[in-house]
Amino acid sequence: MRQLLAVFSLILAILTLSPALLSAQESAPKAAPQESAAPAPNPGRELVLAKCGQCHTDSMWRDQRQDARAWEATLYRMVGRGALWTGEDIKTMAAFLGTDFGPSSPRIKPAAR
Repeated sequence: MRQLLAVFSLILAILTLSPALLSAQESAPKAAPQESAAPAPNPGRELVLAKCGQCHTDSMWRDQRQDARAWEATLYRMVGRGALWTGEDIKTMAAFLGTDFGPSSPRIKPAAR
């Protein structure tokens, strides 16, 4: 009988403390999100991945290291080879590539396979 009473009081204590523990967790201050090493999102990134990634790997833009104007010329050459992009698409992609993969941007190592 003593064991049953001890188990019952333990269960009762757990049930009594559970709401207090839950509310303490909810009211605890949230930790600041950790900063990631990834660059801030750029509107041209998705365009480059979707449009250039159909034919090229990321080494294409990682290795060339051109400024935005040179990237724009490269993208127009791709239009001459059959790419279906608007002028606005090209400007957006060239701005992204010139900023993130230009001659003065830090080199990014390829992902391990």
